[in-house]
Amino acid sequence: MATEHWKDEPEEQDFPAAFNYLSLLIDPREAKKIAKVMKRRSRLEHFMANVILRASGLSLLAADDHEVVKDLHKVKSGEKFSPVLLVRNTPLWVADGYHRICASYHLNEDEVIPCRIVDRITTTR
Repeated sequence: MATEHWKDEPEEQDFPAAFNYLSLLIDPREAKKIAKVMKRRSRLEHFMANVILRASGLSLLAADDHEVVKDLHKVKSGEKFSPVLLVRNTPLWVADGYHRICASYHLNEDEVIPCRIVDRITTTR
C-alpha cells in the first residue's frame, strides 16, 4: 500500500531519533528495547494523519512551521518521506515522524501514512 510521497521502509537514522525521543519519556533501557523492536519489525501498518494526531493527542502543526516547510519542500523536489515510528501507549507516542505527519496532512488530509508501530507492553516483557 505504497503512497505517493512515502518510502516503504524507515531510514536507518530514524531509529536512533526514536530512541532519543523515547528516552525522555521512559527509562533509556526500555527506550532502547522499543527502538530495537521497531527496527526489526518488517510489516507496515497504515493510518490516516488525522487519526494518528487524535490518538497521540498532538496538534496539527501549521503549514508555515519551519520543519513542516522543510518537509513540504522535500516532497516538492521529489524526495519521499520515511514511514513514521509509533508506540501504542496512552496516549500513542510518535517516536519519530511528527513533522512528516503534519506535512503529509497539509498535502492531502486523507493521505494514508505508513507506520511501524509497536505495543509498549510487549517490549517490556
